[in-house]
Amino acid sequence: MKVGVVTLGCDKNTVDSERYLARLSAYGAVQAESLDDAEIILVNTCGFIDAAKAESIDAIVDAARYKKEGSCRALVAIGCMIERHRAELESELPEVDLFLGTSDAGRLVPELEARGVLGAEVLAHPGVRQYMGDLPHVRYLKVSEGCDHGCAFCAIPLMRGRHRSFELGEVVREAQLLELAGAREINLVAQDLAHYGRDLRDGTSLAQLLEALVSETTIPWIRMLYLYSAGITQPLLEVVAREPRIVRYLDTPMQHASDAVLARMRRPERDRTIREKVARFRDAIPDVAIRTTCIVGFPGETNADFEHLLGFLEDVRFDRVGAFTYSAQEGTRAAELVDDVPEPLKRERLERLTELQRAISAEKNEDRIGTRAIALVDRSEPATGSSRARLQWQADDVDGVTWIDSAHRAGSFVEVAITEVRDDYDYAATAVRELSEPGSSPARPASRADLPLAPAGSHSFGR
Repeated sequence: MKVGVVTLGCDKNTVDSERYLARLSAYGAVQAESLDDAEIILVNTCGFIDAAKAESIDAIVDAARYKKEGSCRALVAIGCMIERHRAELESELPEVDLFLGTSDAGRLVPELEARGVLGAEVLAHPGVRQYMGDLPHVRYLKVSEGCDHGCAFCAIPLMRGRHRSFELGEVVREAQLLELAGAREINLVAQDLAHYGRDLRDGTSLAQLLEALVSETTIPWIRMLYLYSAGITQPLLEVVAREPRIVRYLDTPMQHASDAVLARMRRPERDRTIREKVARFRDAIPDVAIRTTCIVGFPGETNADFEHLLGFLEDVRFDRVGAFTYSAQEGTRAAELVDDVPEPLKRERLERLTELQRAISAEKNEDRIGTRAIALVDRSEPATGSSRARLQWQADDVDGVTWIDSAHRAGSFVEVAITEVRDDYDYAATAVRELSEPGSSPARPASRADLPLAPAGSHSFGR
């Protein structure tokens, strides 16, 4: 039985899709090379914002055509959007055979078996979950489900329920399986990583989980994605600073800097506390890269609020900022507020913020020219004799890439000398030496003998 999977939304959905494949593999299913060949098609939906919902519906409609034009016997819509809008979607999309929300995804196999799509179980255990994508050395590991935060704009608690941490031993075992499958970098994901362990009430914390992963696996890079700053403790910072295999990278959502907007968003931080915590992060881990997210156009956001946000970004100088415009989500507290910022103004503010951060990121990247760093090769480019890689400050798929001027095997680590910044977010580098089992060493100045001359004008960012 061949299964095709379309995954939309966040990295948590990527993990979920791989787990669905693992469950189906226990019944002899394999991943289809294309949707044309798939007998079962899963569309793992996202319901976070309106644009994501529209994309999910388009993906379902597109997948439905394979029931006529391809080999599809069962089309399954699953995930966050289904959790919230099942009744509406069932009436609007009769071509879908099975709707499953996040809370009843465990019914996937029984429902398909009841419909005669799956046969009898052929394996006792699914083993390592199947990998989706083209970078098998980069894997995502979900450590908890759900969220207890009450942010006014966010529907995630409505879709995924309250926060539930997975047992530490269970997470470590899954990391070991991913290592056996070739993982060279694991990205820990959750709605809030910093909340990990609190609900277990046995003293388990994210710092302990990181220490266990370091001691019980040999995975060279361990990266944390999405931590609320309020939960980033001193013991956690000390572990990151001490363990070279935990990359110096913090992804902490801020959403705004105006105290008035943050209060309406029901966020726990304020301008002063965010500044203090960022300074503490940088003091504890001097070479850390910090990524955050911002929402523009939240109800009641004035011109003064927005200008305050821009000034804050100029002062704090995050390495990366992901930004999006506000859209009301049914069932959230913010949906009860008047959406009083016109859409054209939202887009204008988003463009201004994006352009400001582009310049900040480019300047911070330029500061690393002339240093050495460790790069993880994602893809070799034999035709050009180069490699596409990432430094520890570049998370997969969101933070740009590093182009090495020689070809190296995907999944290998190379010490490089950074020579140039391209398109504000990417680096160019020259290889110094290949490494066997590196950690993520701090950057250091490179010898001038290691650095080829960069093209004229390559360091200009329109300051």
